[in-house]
This record gives sequence, structure tokens and C-alpha cells, in this order.
Amino acid sequence: MDNNQPKQPQNQLQLELNPQLTKTSYSNLAIISHSRSEFVIDFAATLPGLPKAVIGDRIVMTPEHTKRLMNALFDNISKYEAQFGVIDLGGGKGPQPGTTFNLGDFGPMGGGAKS
Repeated sequence: MDNNQPKQPQNQLQLELNPQLTKTSYSNLAIISHSRSEFVIDFAATLPGLPKAVIGDRIVMTPEHTKRLMNALFDNISKYEAQFGVIDLGGGKGPQPGTTFNLGDFGPMGGGAKS
């Protein structure tokens, strides 16, 4: 064994990105809802001139994992802003925070989540 190579932590998860299997989606709108046991994040794209936003992906997560994601996003946004400057939220023409959407039924999950 070469002692000059850094040791990998024993429990480190190795990730593989396979371009043939990995789906990439664009989203400029996210709708978040939750129940006691899970968070549902619907990612959608709004297009100019169209009256609807099309939901392309739905991610369902546990509350604990959702909070870990939130912390990772905060950390990455801080790093981004340190490198590129503060992200201005005032210039977008899309829905602003606090906008209410009528999603009706969650679809395959049924019934919709209750807060």
C-alpha cells in the first residue's frame, strides 16, 4: 500500500454519474408541501405565454432528509454568493414567495398532504 495516498473514510459513499441513466430536468418553480411523515417537492417549468406550469419531477423525502438538504442548500448558496455576489430575488417575473397554487390531488399519492 502506498502511504502517500490519502486514506478514504471507511463509511464514505461512492457515487457514480452515468449519463445514459441520469435524467436532467430544468425547473424554475418548486412547490413544496408536507404531511407529518414526508415532504413532497414538485419541480415545474413555467414557459412564457403558457397558462400552466408543467410538473416534471416529484421528490418525496423524510423530514430529516429534507432538513439535511436545506442545510446543504444554505451552505452552497453561501459559497456561491461569496464567489459571485448576492443572489437578487427581486427581479424575477415568476411567482413570488407566498404565492398560492391550487394543486388539487397529489396524483398517485392521493388526497394531498395536511400540514
